[in-house]
Amino acid sequence: MDQAFVFTVLVAALVLFVWGRWRYDIVALGALLVLVVAGIIDGDEAFLGFGHPAVVTVAAVLVISATLEKAGVVEVLAGWIGRVGRKPGLQVAALTLVVATASAFINDTGALALFMPVAIRLARETDRPASILLMPIAFGSLLGGLITLIGTPPNIIIATRRAQETGTAFGMFDFAPVGIAVALAGILFISLVGWRLLPERRGEARPEELFEIEEYLTEVRIPEGSQWIGRTIPEITPDLKADVNVIDLVRHDRRLVPSRDVQLMADDVLVVEADPEQLKILLASSDVEPAGSRELRERFFSRDQDVLVTEGVVQPDGRFAGRTARRLELRAAHGVNVLGVARQGRRVAGRVADITFVPGDVLLLQGSKEAIHGALAAMGGLPLAERGLDIGRPRKLLLALGIFAGAIGLTAAGLLPVQVSLAGAALAMVATGLLSLRAAYASVRWPVIFLLGAMLPVGEALESTGGASTIANLLLDTGSWLPPEGALAALLIVTMLLSNVINNAAATVLVAPIGVAIATGLGVSLDPFLMAVGVGASCAFLTPIGHQSNTLVMGPGGYRFGDYLYLGVPVTIIVALVAPPLILWVWPL
Repeated sequence: MDQAFVFTVLVAALVLFVWGRWRYDIVALGALLVLVVAGIIDGDEAFLGFGHPAVVTVAAVLVISATLEKAGVVEVLAGWIGRVGRKPGLQVAALTLVVATASAFINDTGALALFMPVAIRLARETDRPASILLMPIAFGSLLGGLITLIGTPPNIIIATRRAQETGTAFGMFDFAPVGIAVALAGILFISLVGWRLLPERRGEARPEELFEIEEYLTEVRIPEGSQWIGRTIPEITPDLKADVNVIDLVRHDRRLVPSRDVQLMADDVLVVEADPEQLKILLASSDVEPAGSRELRERFFSRDQDVLVTEGVVQPDGRFAGRTARRLELRAAHGVNVLGVARQGRRVAGRVADITFVPGDVLLLQGSKEAIHGALAAMGGLPLAERGLDIGRPRKLLLALGIFAGAIGLTAAGLLPVQVSLAGAALAMVATGLLSLRAAYASVRWPVIFLLGAMLPVGEALESTGGASTIANLLLDTGSWLPPEGALAALLIVTMLLSNVINNAAATVLVAPIGVAIATGLGVSLDPFLMAVGVGASCAFLTPIGHQSNTLVMGPGGYRFGDYLYLGVPVTIIVALVAPPLILWVWPL
C-alpha cells in the first residue's frame, strides 16, 4: 500500500515538473509533505535532507563559484578567446572548450552566464548570428560538468549515494577519465560539424535593431506655468489619467534618470512610453505639449556615463520570472526602467509594464550603471552588456585560487570529506573579503537547495518501501535478454531522456536508487551504474527546459523549442555511444 502511494506521489510530481506551472522546489516540497502526512516519512526525519552532504556541497560550490567569478578567473580565460581569429569553427571550439573547462570547477550555469557576453560580442564583431555560438557553449557547460565531483549536482548526489552503499564516496577526480573523454568527443563534434547544423536566428541583434523603441516612445515638454514645475515624477504619477510610463528626462541636452530627488523645471523634456491612444489622453488631461522630433534611437543607445541602456536575460530561478515590471516596481526599488522585452528573438508586443517575464526573455533596461547592476544582482538577471557592468573585475585572484586549490587538495588526499573542505573554503573566501556575506547568500540558488533537501527523503522513501526494487525488477524482467552492459546503456539513455524534462538533480535522486537495485539484482558492481546515472542526468541536450544553461541561451540566441534537436540529437547519440564502454572500462562490472 505504501509503495503504491509513493508511486502515485512521484508520478504526480513528475507531471508537475514537466508541466512547469509551479516551480520545481515547490513541487518537491509538496511531495515531501504529502508523504509525511501519509506517515511514510517520519516527521522527525522529514527535513534531514537539508543537512545532507550533497546539499551542503552544492551550496558551498555555488559560493565558491561566485567568488572565483568575481576574482577574475573568467576574464583571464576570456582574454585567450580574443586571439582565435574570425573563423566560426575556431570561435565555437575555443568558446566551448573554455566554458567546459570553467564549468568543471565552477557552477556550470555561472560559467555559461559569464561567457555569454563574450560570445555575443564575437558574433556582433564578425556579423554572424549569435545562435551559431550560444547553443554550443551551453552544451559545453553541461559537458564540462561531467569532469569533476563539483562540476554538476548529479555528480555530488551519486558520490554521496555511493558513500551510503559502500562507505566510500567517489573522489574529486574519479569522474575525470570518463568525463574528459565524453566532453572532448562532444566538443569535437560540435566544433567540426555540430555548429553547422544550427539554424541562423537573429535573436542576437543589437538592442537598437531588436527593440525599435522609437516606435513606442514620445517626447513631451513642460511649458512655463505648468503645474508640474517643482514636483518630481513620483509625485505627479498618481495624478496622471493616462497609462504612460515616464522613462527619461532631458534638461539642457543632458539626460537624467527621473527620480524622487529630481524636481521638474520649465522646458524639461520627458520621454514617455505610451501607445497613441494613451498619449492623446496625456496631452488632453495635462498641461504638457509635444516636444517635436528628436533622434530618440541615437540618444537611447548612446553609451554615456550618466544613463546606460543594456540587455539582461531572465534566469529560471530569478525574481524576474513569472512577474511583471509593474509588480516588481523596478523604478521605485532600483531606479531602473524596462524599455522592451524580447522572446525568442522577437519583441513582445503590448505594454511593457504588464508583460509577464519568462525564463530566457531578454529585457532592455535603462538606468545608471550602478542601478542596473544592483537590479540584475537583486533580481537574479544575467547582464548581456559587453563587460560594461564591471562584473567579474579581477581582484585577489591568486588568493581565491589558493583557497580553492587547498580545498581540492584536502579532498583529493582523503583528509577531509568534500562537504567539509568546500564549506571551509567558502567560509575562508567570505572571511578574507573575497566575497561579501550578502553576495554569498545571494549566490546560493535556493530553489535547487530546497529541491534537493525535499527530494532526497522522497527518494529514500521510494527505496524503503521497495519501490526502487520493484521498478528495477520490472526493467530486468522486461530486458531479460540484455546483458549487464546493455542494462547499463539502457539506464543511461533513460536517465538522459528524463533529465530533458525535469531538473537533473531530481532525475538523479529518483533514478540512482533504481540503478543500485539493478546492479544488486544482476549481482554486479554498483559503481558503473551510478556513473551511468550521473552522466545521463547531466546530458540534457534535447530541450530548452532540461537544464538552465539551455534556457538561458534561448532568448539571446533567438532559438525555438525545436532548434535544440538539430544539435541535441547528434550530441545525445554521441554520449550514448561513447559513455557506456568508457564507464565499463574505468569501472568494470
